[in-house]
Amino acid sequence: MEENWWKIKSDILIDTPFLAVYEDRIRFNLERLIGSVNGDTQKLRPHIKTHKIGEILELFKIYNIKKIKCATIAEAELAAIHEVPDVLLAYQPVGIKKERWILLIQKYPNIHFSTIVDNLDSAKALNEIGKENNLKLNIYLDLNTGMNRTGFSILEDWTTLADKIMKLKNLHFAGIHIYDGHLKGSAEERTANASEAFFKIKDKTGILNQKLGYELKIVAGGSNTFPFYASQENVECSPGTFVFWDSNYQIHLPEQKFKPALVIVGTIISKPTNSTLCIDIGYKAVSSENPIDKRLVILNDASLIPTAHSEEHLILENKGKNTYTIGDTIYALPYHVCPTCALYDSVQVINKGHQICDEWKVAARNREINI
Repeated sequence: MEENWWKIKSDILIDTPFLAVYEDRIRFNLERLIGSVNGDTQKLRPHIKTHKIGEILELFKIYNIKKIKCATIAEAELAAIHEVPDVLLAYQPVGIKKERWILLIQKYPNIHFSTIVDNLDSAKALNEIGKENNLKLNIYLDLNTGMNRTGFSILEDWTTLADKIMKLKNLHFAGIHIYDGHLKGSAEERTANASEAFFKIKDKTGILNQKLGYELKIVAGGSNTFPFYASQENVECSPGTFVFWDSNYQIHLPEQKFKPALVIVGTIISKPTNSTLCIDIGYKAVSSENPIDKRLVILNDASLIPTAHSEEHLILENKGKNTYTIGDTIYALPYHVCPTCALYDSVQVINKGHQICDEWKVAARNREINI
């Protein structure tokens, strides 16, 4: 393990809190991801919700990753701006989003766009707006394997819904979408649970392929089930957190061996008592949906324990022997990196010499870019 890999030596003054990203570690994670699919980058459709950063999309292209998944119109537009050839919006377009989706497709005719549906009414609405705009829209049928967030349940007759969607003339039925973020436990438990649902779906997909005369694509999983889907033929995998990793997945997905590549940099702003430190990493600087012991890990010292949290302040109890003064720098690894990254307008890029060398905009944290 690299000692103090997170420490920054740069003389450039950046006001805290800020996010630091380590490009050599991001590249390591990309190379590890590609190695996990034996170099077949056609199997990769990483989710960009974690980073929302154009420069990372440029890195994807350098590594021959040409397909992405996203959750917002802004993320899809960012991918189009950076000429990612194949963009899947894994979020059913409803209401105004349908119009924005069409505008995006019209503005970037050279990008292969697709999206998901999980019911006939939404499919018909997309078919109608496609007809009005003389477009044939690419769609995936979103299936619910137990997460119960979106998707048509695999416990019901989803092939009948698929048959009805196939008949809509302004839709191209491109494939099946599965997200099983609810699967927890050991690698063996996650694999067993994912495979049970997946092979049932695959069997029925084979029947649909015969009706269609072409092979449906399957886009499946996130970080938790990535190793399973990486081993399956004709499946595109959609992990996202791998690019930065976080303490949650360090703990719960140890088999994947990605490296943390993002930290929050803060400052001690007060010492109410000899053993109490107050730092500037409040709710607005780190994702706070989890209990206080599952929001961040202090990298400087395992004896610095979070005890209270508010909008602009985090209280640490110093249970060790090291001493700290007001103005000292604190480095923290977020427990959940995706919503943490979305709290910042930009990230500071750290090179191998531990210097700040660049700044990248978190461009798609905004709900809109142009469309």
